[in-house]
Amino acid sequence: MALTPLQKEVDAWASQFDPSYWQPLEILARLAEETGELARELNHHFGAKKKKASEAEGSIEDEIADIFFTLICLANSQNIDLDQAWEKLMNKVHKRDSVRFNKKSTPKPS
Repeated sequence: MALTPLQKEVDAWASQFDPSYWQPLEILARLAEETGELARELNHHFGAKKKKASEAEGSIEDEIADIFFTLICLANSQNIDLDQAWEKLMNKVHKRDSVRFNKKSTPKPS
């Protein structure tokens, strides 16, 4: 999986502004805001707290994309290579979690 093209696309967009990226704690605040918006959409679709008729309809996919964009901004602002970070994460979960969870059983051939 290549995240570098996404990082470059976000950087090309952000580079037109001064500053290109907010400070890390400002980005974290934005991430918390976007996460709250995702939580609101999930609660609306799957939870007990539905939106009021006066509230705008949102989408789960839009909120996830907003979070992803914000995380890429944070990574870029800290010069983090997300391809390397992702590879490190997947190596960790493959090793650590290989027997941690119950795996789906494969159906026996008939």
